[in-house]
Amino acid sequence: MKAKVYNMQNEEVGSITLKDEIFKVEYNEPLIHEAVVAYNANNRQGTKSALTRSEVRGHAKKPWKQKHTGHARQGSTKGPQFVGGGVVFAPKPRDFSKKINKVAKRFALLSALSQKLAQKELVILDEFKVESQKTKEVKQFRAAFGFKSSALIVLDNKDDAVLKATRNIQKTDVTTINLLNVYDVVSNKQVVLTKSAVKKFEEAYAE
Repeated sequence: MKAKVYNMQNEEVGSITLKDEIFKVEYNEPLIHEAVVAYNANNRQGTKSALTRSEVRGHAKKPWKQKHTGHARQGSTKGPQFVGGGVVFAPKPRDFSKKINKVAKRFALLSALSQKLAQKELVILDEFKVESQKTKEVKQFRAAFGFKSSALIVLDNKDDAVLKATRNIQKTDVTTINLLNVYDVVSNKQVVLTKSAVKKFEEAYAE
């Protein structure tokens, strides 16, 4: 399968042959959903914590006698109805992580990228370079391709100049091919890959 290659001015400068086993994988929405859920769950810290009535400071002495005070009967000031009392069903630190099969995770990513290519939401560039490290160049790139919504730029290696030029532009994310994941692909409308990133990706994922 061949795909067109563009420069940053949206001018066609050549073509590239893509491997079918990488970029022509059948769309599998349940598998992609499983990978996205696992990704989000694994990013949860699970450190939220509050004290129950058995953990708050104080004593369990009855605050007043049972009858003839005009108050509702109470057994302890550590109850949740008192200021400073314990929390009902208090949240406690927990592990939210989910495991996903390595092969399933791999095919979820390939399926997501293949779907982007099929829907013409994947662009391949000869290279992504910024000279001045200013946002102006990236804005011109987005305007040239008519990107109105979110775009993910995938490089073969980390480029500090590109990171500086894109960090103040909304709806523009940058990552490297070794950090690319399913969530990044499906959460962005457009995916932009450089030729070198495609080559590196195919080398890593070729069977």
